[in-house]
Amino acid sequence: MTFTLDQFRLDGKVAVVTGAGGRGNSIGRAYALGLAGAGASVVVADLNLEGAKAVAEEIVAAGGKAVAVEVNVADEASTLAMGRAAAEAFGGVDILVNNAALMVDISYDNCETVSLEAWNRAFSVNLNGALLCARAVIPSMRARGGGRIVNQTSGGAFPAIGLYGISKLALVGLTTTLAKQLGKDGITCNAIAPGNVTSDAGKLLVPDDSPFIKFLEMTCATKPRGEPDELVGALMLLCSPAGQWITGQTVHVDGGWVMRP
Repeated sequence: MTFTLDQFRLDGKVAVVTGAGGRGNSIGRAYALGLAGAGASVVVADLNLEGAKAVAEEIVAAGGKAVAVEVNVADEASTLAMGRAAAEAFGGVDILVNNAALMVDISYDNCETVSLEAWNRAFSVNLNGALLCARAVIPSMRARGGGRIVNQTSGGAFPAIGLYGISKLALVGLTTTLAKQLGKDGITCNAIAPGNVTSDAGKLLVPDDSPFIKFLEMTCATKPRGEPDELVGALMLLCSPAGQWITGQTVHVDGGWVMRP
């Protein structure tokens, strides 16, 4: 088979992006717009329904297809309803992007002092949420002959030095497990590990005057921070026919902050 750029197209595919309607300039929004631009019909899923509607309307205004769905990824019934809503709107699901996560609103206490309630809440969203969303759409993917799952981990998981990083490193384990278990069904599962991104949430957690920016300037091979749109290329590869032989991998998009053999 000869490679063509058409292999990056997603015409006729249906994508669900969780956490796509949250804080305005977000990675989830960039993912949803990118998938729609490649031809996919997009289910913009978020706990913030009004935010999800705004992103879906943006896609439709640009000539794409999208619906907004309210979802609590930590609640199984809610994720199953999301899967049904996707099927009702577009016939099924081919792509799931598990982008929803706690980052700003997570505890950064030491493991010695963090409350068990905060610990469990982090895992209920950052790990269990990805599992529940995957379970909600895997039957549809099988019925449609395959699919793509992309989990959003973080450069902060390599190495993990706090609750956020631990939850995101656990998500890498879920990624490789799903890749192994679903591969024969034509379903791939990969992860994207962003570096420091100038999304609204990212800048709230790491302001421009943060000492961490100086650390990144010394550590990263190129620039220390990226825009949400700079993650979309990796997503396109992992979701499209061009990346059909890639599974169980974590793709670092971070300016060379984390380098792994």
